Amino acid sequence: MKLLDVVALLEDLPEINLYRGQVGTIVEEYEAGIFEVEFSDSTGKAYALEMLTEKQLMILYHAPLSPEKILISA
Repeated sequence: MKLLDVVALLEDLPEINLYRGQVGTIVEEYEAGIFEVEFSDSTGKAYALEMLTEKQLMILYHAPLSPEKILISA
């Protein structure tokens, strides 16, 4: 995962009002595997900015993936 990747949350975090499946963008990487993710509505207005770990996120892709990319991501 890297800066500006679009990601989805993999778990519910009710204490911060975020839930599995919500989509955000990585806006900062603090150290290996720890990211600041901005969650925005369909108009682009941010509604949450949270520090999350790589294990809490999955990258979303908007194009077909090559077999090499799938193996690297797994």
